[in-house]
Amino acid sequence: MNLGSGISDTGRRLPRPPQPRSNRSPLAAIRNPKSQFGFTLLELLLSLALVGMLLVAMNQFIFSMGELWGRGTDVRLFERHVRAVTRFVERTLDSTVLPTAQGLQSLSIQEIRTPDGDTDDLLTFELPKGSHVLVWGDTPLPDVVCSLGLRQGQGLILYWHSQFETHFADEPPRATVLSPLVTAISYDYYNAGFDSWQNYPTLQRDSSGRWQLPTRLRLQFTYDRMTRETIITLPVASQALPLF
Repeated sequence: MNLGSGISDTGRRLPRPPQPRSNRSPLAAIRNPKSQFGFTLLELLLSLALVGMLLVAMNQFIFSMGELWGRGTDVRLFERHVRAVTRFVERTLDSTVLPTAQGLQSLSIQEIRTPDGDTDDLLTFELPKGSHVLVWGDTPLPDVVCSLGLRQGQGLILYWHSQFETHFADEPPRATVLSPLVTAISYDYYNAGFDSWQNYPTLQRDSSGRWQLPTRLRLQFTYDRMTRETIITLPVASQALPLF
């Protein structure tokens, strides 16, 4: 037998002995450009660069959306506040008018002494059952006389006290801020002779000196650079008897 040539004496080829396994590390496949199971260093660097660019773009998108959402929140909250205050004033004024056979008007203009000692001619009305925004120190009382006024730096004020209070005629009414964002109040009067509307910053008197009730009330809200104006139609007592 000739072991060096791998051929036996009879001329038959002997099988080759098994080759030992390679002890190369997995990094050798990465370094070998002809390997079928790895990536080159250049490919890894390009992949990391693409992932980094994607993360930066996502962060910029998230921050920009958050900034836009924050700006939109101020607008939405301001619009919601305007609607809520306007709706409250409308419902409060509507609750003051009770249908009577004589068509009596429960709204009036009276001279009100404010808690700071001043006096002002304000639109005044009565709430038979009071209101949930009126904070009493003791038991709430009915027949609450209220007046709407504007104080610069404070906003829309509701002055109120009950006719059942002991010092109703002697002490000034309490003051509740309805909205600090109201910066102006004006009044619309309808001129039937000219079929036109006229707006005034103060309540008006007729030629004989008697107070004239306006037809509509305008509230101007201001916040930052945003301004909104709402119109509230004042209720008129019904000429018919109440339906019970």
